[in-house]
Amino acid sequence: MNTQALEKTTSTHPQAQPDSVNRRFSIAPMMDWTTSDCRVFHRLMSRHTLLYTEMVTTGALIHGDAARHLRYEDSEHPIALQLGGSNPADLATCTRMAQEWGYDEVNLNVGCPSDRVQNNMIGACLMEFPERVAECLAEMQAAVDIPVTVKHRLGIDDLDSFEHLHRFVEVVRQSGCRSFTIHARKAILDGLSPKENRDIPPLMYDRVYRIKELFPDLEVVINGGIKTLEECDKHLQHVDGVMIGREAYQNPWPLLSQADARFFNDDHPYLSRLDVAEAFIPHLEKRLAEGAPLYAVIKHLLGLFHGQRGGKQFRRYLSENGHKRDAAVDTFRAALALVTPSPDTE
Repeated sequence: MNTQALEKTTSTHPQAQPDSVNRRFSIAPMMDWTTSDCRVFHRLMSRHTLLYTEMVTTGALIHGDAARHLRYEDSEHPIALQLGGSNPADLATCTRMAQEWGYDEVNLNVGCPSDRVQNNMIGACLMEFPERVAECLAEMQAAVDIPVTVKHRLGIDDLDSFEHLHRFVEVVRQSGCRSFTIHARKAILDGLSPKENRDIPPLMYDRVYRIKELFPDLEVVINGGIKTLEECDKHLQHVDGVMIGREAYQNPWPLLSQADARFFNDDHPYLSRLDVAEAFIPHLEKRLAEGAPLYAVIKHLLGLFHGQRGGKQFRRYLSENGHKRDAAVDTFRAALALVTPSPDTE
């Protein structure tokens, strides 16, 4: 299919219309990282950034401890649940559960490249089956009133042409789904680990831009390798939203503390790094009272003082002492005492 043909198939679509969720700036769902504790921490820096759960499989919700996977704090809104699965009925059931629990959005994972999810027809392998993805999304949307979205790759293995990506979007949009978050890399399912799939396949931002040009009625959010607010601004000249991944976890404060003013027209005073840490302590105390180990909760804050004087000592102290049986809030406060943030970054 040539470019002129692609343009002809989509040139009459209306412009994308916003729904109830603002996706201009969001934090990617990341396994073992974007837990409720992490999201509570992130929310202390930004009121409006859209936060996602880790991917939760339909089997875990239907046959496991649903409350453990769905529980969150009220402060985490706006919050989206990301689901993994390929059975339309199961996905519809889990989407209803998400709405009952008060989630603002449900997102279908069509991007995870791990062997475990491939074997269960979950994640990036679904890029090969756009009709199945469309069926799943149609059932999910029919089950609820909240927005249902999809996150996917540019392609997989040898199914990596722009024509394949175009057809995937064209088929999936027939489900009624109007918001597509695109990780601007393909996934190599045969030969690369999930970690390698986050770095080795080249980024092709221009393909994401092209999808937005060809489908102006769709909301297109770009993801992959984005590290600074300046990069976000450049991408937003071409697409509707930006999703940040690892950088928001490893160095969150410069991004999230500025996000509300920059992307949501809310210039409320933001907290300094130390104030964020102090504001997190009531949540930490609550989680410790529930029996959570200290390190499991505070590991999400290790990047808070990235690049600051004492930041390495802060991380080292918590890594060495946070696992101890008697580790408590005082352990966290002792780590904070090692830090001297730069005044010009406050």
